[in-house]
Formats: sequence, C-alpha cells, structure tokens
Amino acid sequence: MNFKTWKTAPATRTVVCKNADAEKYVVNNVLTPGKEYEVKNETEEFIFIVDNTGKVGGYYKAYFE
Repeated sequence: MNFKTWKTAPATRTVVCKNADAEKYVVNNVLTPGKEYEVKNETEEFIFIVDNTGKVGGYYKAYFE
C-alpha cells in the first residue's frame, strides 16, 4: 500500500489505545488512553493510525488492544 494514500484510505479496523506510557518515546502527546483509532496499515510490530495530530503515525502494537 502506498503510504501517501493512507490518510484518505478506508480503515481496515479500529483499535483502542490502552496506555500511553512509553519508556523510550513520548507518545502521550499524540495518543489518548481509551480512545478508538482507525487502523490504516499494519505490520508485525507496528500499527499505523491517524493520531491526535491528524497525521498518520506508526506505533508499537503494545499501546493498543
């Protein structure tokens, strides 16, 4: 899938953020625990969603249910 069309592409599914506590990265500014996000793309380790900034970002699956 072309990453330039991810923002306008239909969501494959939705996920709920379970935490925004990261050891290495600051994600509490762009993820809200308890909020549902639309998944635009997914790999083995990452989920790509439209975050609170309105842009597509890739996050570890550990942050979501």
